[in-house]
Amino acid sequence: MGKTAEEKLARLRRHRRVRKHVSGTSERPRLSVFRSTNHIYAQLIDDTKGVTIASASTLDPELKSQISTGGNIEAAKKVGELIAKRASEKKIEQVIFDRGGFLYHGRVKALADAARGAGLKF
Repeated sequence: MGKTAEEKLARLRRHRRVRKHVSGTSERPRLSVFRSTNHIYAQLIDDTKGVTIASASTLDPELKSQISTGGNIEAAKKVGELIAKRASEKKIEQVIFDRGGFLYHGRVKALADAARGAGLKF
């Protein structure tokens, strides 16, 4: 079932409202989450420089073979673990969580919990 234009606009409004207060630095980057119907994406972003430090998604070759579909909670957990692993490789322990205007529930929560479990602090 597709989203209506009003629902998409409401999510973007929530995202803009949160982004006024949430900003990432090189020591504590922003963990930004985006979910579509079929996939989920996570990025570590340094907003002071405007660069993406690391990213992970259900489209990553590392994960593609391990998951059957990218649009479920199990896939979100794997992405959370992968982004935490890539953050630790870059010596990043603390992040600021940006849920992207999505509710902290379901796949977004699963990704966050898996990232926490794998060592990220937020």
